[in-house]
Amino acid sequence: MGAGEHGLNEQFCKAGDVDLCFETFGEPADPAVLLVMGLGTQMVGWNAEFCEGLVDRGFFVIRYDNRDSGRSTHFRDTPPPTSWELMSRRPRNVAYGLSDMADDGVALLDHLGIERAHVVGASMGGMIAQGVASSHPARVASLVSIMSTTGSRIAGQPAAKVYPFLLGRVPKDKEQFVERAVKLHRVIGSRGFERDENEVREMAEVSHDRGLDPAGAARQLAAIVAAGNRTAECRRITAPTLVIHGKRDPMIACSGGRATARAIRGSKLMIIEGMGHDLPRGAWPPILDAIAENAARAREPVSPLA
Repeated sequence: MGAGEHGLNEQFCKAGDVDLCFETFGEPADPAVLLVMGLGTQMVGWNAEFCEGLVDRGFFVIRYDNRDSGRSTHFRDTPPPTSWELMSRRPRNVAYGLSDMADDGVALLDHLGIERAHVVGASMGGMIAQGVASSHPARVASLVSIMSTTGSRIAGQPAAKVYPFLLGRVPKDKEQFVERAVKLHRVIGSRGFERDENEVREMAEVSHDRGLDPAGAARQLAAIVAAGNRTAECRRITAPTLVIHGKRDPMIACSGGRATARAIRGSKLMIIEGMGHDLPRGAWPPILDAIAENAARAREPVSPLA
């Protein structure tokens, strides 16, 4: 397909009853990397230059909108959970689970004819990536879980200052939406790296234009809450695993990354000083190199389906 708005080469595939919007970078013959983004964040959360950095390291890169975000299917018939339901961890209406979101990623690999991929997830995307590696081990050559956690209540809990953003109203007005994104970044973004608020604004503007659905993020959050503690699930993961976490992450405390690394046998833990709950440009080189190094730990080459 031709390039769409904002220069995105958007394509679509069916994952059961869900339509997934995705984009690829690089050569399909190269080992595949599936990038899974986090709560309420569209695939543009994986900066195109970050994706090209993986291409430069010899990978075929796939990024996509999770269900209930961007141009993928939204579950608007299911009411979002209330703040009280989320705080009490008892959402009444759960449209889908994290396992369904993991299955979406596998369906996308099926659509592209990819037998095995290196799976990289950030935040909620890390939880989904863990689910892919646990439930579909034959499809995962290696796993990288970034700024994520196991769902244990004693690890990875948000700082108090984050809750107003997790539970508060998301404005529909574009200008107000962009300003909220900037304020959120000031709270959870990396303090140990140079900040570029213009880049945050640009991503927020693109996200708003591609399709704003505040209730979608709430439904995704309900899926996280309903999943509960996934430590036992993480213990089943056998793929070579790297866990990356910012030491100063207020959204998912660094203890969440440490818990993930403890749960996954043989995993490696990489703590980045000064990194919060984002992917600052200054941290890209070591992160990209670490993803490539972890992929090299895979015992077998990644190849397309016959």
